[in-house]
Amino acid sequence: MCPHGLTDLENLCKKGQQLEPSDKYIFSRLEGGRSMLTIRNIRQADGGTFSCNATNKAGSQERDLFLKVFVQPHITLLKNVTAVEGSAAMISCVAEGEPLPDISWRRASDGQTFIDGDKSRDGRFEVRGRHGKSVLTISGVRLSDLGRFDCEAQSRIGGHQKSMFLDIEYIPKFLTNHTIYYSWEGNPVNISCEVMSNPPATMLWRRERFTISEGTPHMQIYGTEGKSVLEVTPMSDRDFGRYNCTARNNIGVRYQEFILAQADVPSNPYSVRLSAVSQRLATVTFMKPDSHGGVPISYYLVQYKELGSIDWRDVKSHSVQTTVVLTGLEPNTTYEVRVAAVNGKGQGEFSHTETFQTLPIREPSPPAVHGQRGMGKAYRLGLVKQDDGGMPIVEYIVKYKTDKEEQWMTKLVPGANDFAMLQPLQWNTRYEVEITARNVKGLSEPTFYQFFMPQKPDITAESLFSGLGLGAVVGLGLGALLLLLVLVDVSCFFLRHCGLLMCITRTICSKKTATSGKGKEMEEGKAAYLKLPLKEENGKESLKPDTIEIKVHSDNSIHIKPDDSKA
Repeated sequence: MCPHGLTDLENLCKKGQQLEPSDKYIFSRLEGGRSMLTIRNIRQADGGTFSCNATNKAGSQERDLFLKVFVQPHITLLKNVTAVEGSAAMISCVAEGEPLPDISWRRASDGQTFIDGDKSRDGRFEVRGRHGKSVLTISGVRLSDLGRFDCEAQSRIGGHQKSMFLDIEYIPKFLTNHTIYYSWEGNPVNISCEVMSNPPATMLWRRERFTISEGTPHMQIYGTEGKSVLEVTPMSDRDFGRYNCTARNNIGVRYQEFILAQADVPSNPYSVRLSAVSQRLATVTFMKPDSHGGVPISYYLVQYKELGSIDWRDVKSHSVQTTVVLTGLEPNTTYEVRVAAVNGKGQGEFSHTETFQTLPIREPSPPAVHGQRGMGKAYRLGLVKQDDGGMPIVEYIVKYKTDKEEQWMTKLVPGANDFAMLQPLQWNTRYEVEITARNVKGLSEPTFYQFFMPQKPDITAESLFSGLGLGAVVGLGLGALLLLLVLVDVSCFFLRHCGLLMCITRTICSKKTATSGKGKEMEEGKAAYLKLPLKEENGKESLKPDTIEIKVHSDNSIHIKPDDSKA
């Protein structure tokens, strides 16, 4: 604003140039003899010194005003950077604003910040800056430095942030340490070469300085980005040996050597042991062979035979388990057993032959017993079969009595059963039970058991239904519902002349009446007459005795005529 008195002329100048009214510069006169200049869409360049000059007859006067424009920070330069592993990377960030902003850096991977003059503990990160420009220098770039970095410009007016991405290029790196493969003639094997690199590497296979191409006999190459698989089907000893995988990009080249060795059958298992030998069973355990021949073991082959026999019987292990159970053995018989390992190449040598003898036939072991409360005056006695002594159990002899009686009651249960049902028993009584198992050799030692029968339960609705199964309860409910529906229908039949029973009765009666009446008159050759009540136009039956006569003749012809009374 410019103060003025009784002026004839006043103007505003900037850098010696007079400002004229426009869309950007608007001049206004205020009360008290003052003038005001409004600057629209102000920018930093609009700042500076303005001169206000007022002139009248008495003379002229000039005053200077200084306008300072504050500008929020704005980052004008920040670019992505690509660096080679081990080299140095320099990242620049340029910002402007009024006042000039301070610039800081933030690493997105761990949130660590760097400001002007900072240096990391390992000395690899350093920041230098002046006059709105900051440079982040990373020495000895590592793959872990790859990622996003944020540049932030901050002043008391505000702030601005931008991000860039640091990409690291590096020589190919092999990802696998598996360099020895085994196979045999005619068996294909895949040799896998995997690398990571930036930029992506081209991969090729060599053998004895010759590059393996697609047309090489007995060999195929399959590849994806970062991985190449060489499939070799060895047909002779010449196909075994060293193969070289070469990975190359514009940063460098790397080599990895693979060996294709000729597989062998496994060595023999050892430490064969027999345990849990009974009349019909024996458990064989053993130690794995020292060498699998270069190919994983598929299973173990256990052979056994009777001493003096020449016919071996085979049992395969489940996968590579080192425990095998022999079944179906003969009691009191000497057997020989041996074990061999089998892999893809074939069967290895047998272990040392071990000898064992099954147990002779004897009486069965005492049965195990567990009780379960039965229904009513019954008790269910569960029988758990133990060692049968080498021969099937023929029967269980179950003796039971009350604790106050001397005489035993005996119940014979077939050997195939797994329970015995004792009934009828007495309420509120303790029982003693003696169970013995018998095979063809004889009787086992007895097993003793006691149980208590409770008091006689009260017969209530709850106890009655608790004895029924779910199906019986549902059936009783449906039966009661059906009976209720029948009673309701019968009541409707007699009281209101409606319901299902009434419909059935009317249907039967109408059919019977129509059939008997028509047959009788047709037989006599007479006409049948049916007088129907007439209806008025409103659908109600007329109270007049007028009817329509329908005459049915014996030749099945029909004539309709109105009643005489209607005429």
